[in-house]
Amino acid sequence: MHDSQNSAARIIAIVNQKGGVGKSTTAVNLGAALAVLGKRVLLVDIDPQGNTTTGVGVDRRELKRDIYDLLLHHSPIEDVLRPTAVPGLSVIPATINLAGAEIELVSALSREQRLKSVIASIADGYDFTLIDCPPSLGLLTVNAMTAARELIIPVQAEYYALEGLSQLTTIIRRVKEALNPELLISGVLVTMFDGRTKLAVEVLEELNAYFPRQLFKTQIPRNIRLSEAPSFGKPVILFDVKSRGAQAYLSLAKELLPPMTESVA
Repeated sequence: MHDSQNSAARIIAIVNQKGGVGKSTTAVNLGAALAVLGKRVLLVDIDPQGNTTTGVGVDRRELKRDIYDLLLHHSPIEDVLRPTAVPGLSVIPATINLAGAEIELVSALSREQRLKSVIASIADGYDFTLIDCPPSLGLLTVNAMTAARELIIPVQAEYYALEGLSQLTTIIRRVKEALNPELLISGVLVTMFDGRTKLAVEVLEELNAYFPRQLFKTQIPRNIRLSEAPSFGKPVILFDVKSRGAQAYLSLAKELLPPMTESVA
């Protein structure tokens, strides 16, 4: 019975093994935008850098437990779950403790399924669970892909945008075959976009050829407010709702809301 309560609960991992493409920015700001639109949202930070954690105002130095304790020590989830300043948005934080988890997971039992079982116990209480992955294709990212039903791939509008994407899609295919047959790419998100430059437009065309059905209509612009917000520990929507960055994430949230429910089923 409990399962049918929120069968529309969507679990989305934000993945790209390249650093600096806007994974944490997207997790924080898409999560906040969905919450503002009335959805219950859980952010799960599995990046040892913990940018999503600090991006919603959680002080990592004050944390006694984090996602590491859930993955490796089966700590109770209520010891780790934190509210944020955005109503409806909660976070499971990460700290540098997680850096050792890649290695510890190698010998752990059902090592690819650890995050899936953590999330299974709680995901029904949320409309969206967004998982922020580290910039690598190691066991933490594989755990995220095994736990998720959908993937969002942020790609920076720059020269080497497509570099590494074939490696990423190969890993996605392997995870789908071996661990998670339901996995699908909900969308490829162009970040740090400046439509005035010829290069950005070319990258967009290239991505459109590579992912013809999966490119989001929304692009995330280069936006000073977006880069300032994390140092205040706030999603951009709380920091400056009128900024282009905040409006872009609201538009992305609206784009994400309706159709996937059919294709996920």
